[in-house]
Amino acid sequence: MSSSSRQQFGREGARHGVTLGTAIAVAISWTQNGSVLWAILHGLLSWLYVGYHVLTR
Repeated sequence: MSSSSRQQFGREGARHGVTLGTAIAVAISWTQNGSVLWAILHGLLSWLYVGYHVLTR
C-alpha cells in the first residue's frame, strides 16, 4: 500500500468515527452486559475499556 493510499485510508476511518478500539470495546461490552447504554459508554472510552477488560478478566 502506498503512502498516499494509507493516508487516505486513515482519513476515511477518522471521518466515519469508528476505530478498531471502539469496535472491540462495543463488542466486549455488549457481550458482557447486553446493554446499549453501556456499549455506547464503553465505545466512547474505546481502548481504555479494552485495556481494563484485558487486565481484569
